[in-house]
Amino acid sequence: MLSQSLFLFGQQMRIGLLTDYKVKRVAIKSEHGSYDIFGDTSIVSSLNLGRILELSVSDSKVMIHVGGLDTFSVSKVMLIPIKTNSSLILSPKQPALKKRSYEDALEVFVSKGVLQFVNVVDMKNYISGVVESEGGGGRHIEYYKVQALMSRTYALKNKRRHIKDGFELCDRVHCQAYHNKLKHTLKIRQAVEETSDEVIINFNDELVTTYFSANCGGQTCDASYVWNNSVPYLSSFKDTFCIYTRQANWTKRVSKTIWSSFLNKKYGVVEAMYGKLIYDFDQEDRKAFYIHPSLGVPLRELRTEFKLKSTYFSTRIEGDDVILIGRGFGHGVGLCQEGAMKMADLGFSYKQIALYYFNKIKIVDYSKSKFF
Repeated sequence: MLSQSLFLFGQQMRIGLLTDYKVKRVAIKSEHGSYDIFGDTSIVSSLNLGRILELSVSDSKVMIHVGGLDTFSVSKVMLIPIKTNSSLILSPKQPALKKRSYEDALEVFVSKGVLQFVNVVDMKNYISGVVESEGGGGRHIEYYKVQALMSRTYALKNKRRHIKDGFELCDRVHCQAYHNKLKHTLKIRQAVEETSDEVIINFNDELVTTYFSANCGGQTCDASYVWNNSVPYLSSFKDTFCIYTRQANWTKRVSKTIWSSFLNKKYGVVEAMYGKLIYDFDQEDRKAFYIHPSLGVPLRELRTEFKLKSTYFSTRIEGDDVILIGRGFGHGVGLCQEGAMKMADLGFSYKQIALYYFNKIKIVDYSKSKFF
């Protein structure tokens, strides 16, 4: 029965849910359709509209409470939809969190003393949820298409990233944001369908790593500046499509004392030796190091320490403060999301947008390609 139910769906992903939280009790109800509830390998009950399932942790077991009457203790719970187009609503109670809804099947087990949720979800449903979580509503369909292309490629490239945890990818930006099933923007479903099975590969017929960030600030970043390794299909170049968008510019004020103290303690850079030079930094083009490589201060370390929006900034002194004048939001490697949105609005196709940000690549249908 369990295996037959899973055959209702096409290609699936196993996505770890609520991975930022330590959930010990949750209420679950059907949003659409009915579900069989499996405890380990046996059906213990069903979940229909209006009925509530509660799951909680007891030692290393999952306690199942159905309708306030039946109680079971099992190692693993599976909620399998009777038909396609079914979805569930999860309402964490301990801790109390905002409810979320997900399509297809759900697996729950105990890991490190808390409930671990795994959405066993059809690839198209997963990509639709990711695109809405990453891109929001109100965008041009060609932007949604390129984001779907990127997200699908990423999912297949990184399928085993969390395999030791019992799932393939998580729902955080550590992998790809996946906050809910697709809820508001039906145009995204169309974009996912119209790019169905398409992925980006390099000229060695290998899936590429589809890096993207919110805004590159007008120049994309070399991957080696962020992760020490260059990526052959990504290069740093001027991108004028994002420079007038919402997250193109930012400023931040940091105490001169705090700034110099960090440089001194972490890197041995002292004002007595370098003078005001350590506060006067102009970054017209993207760089990897603050002031000069000889000082050994990676810009990515400054971004982390001072919680900056990007590494693309210049500095100057104003009174007792260091003023950071920054551009962009995120690491800046690969596709610039706000730049891609602007390109779509200007009439560029999703393939043109992908080829603008990634060079020496091909867009192929992996279901028909021998490489896959």
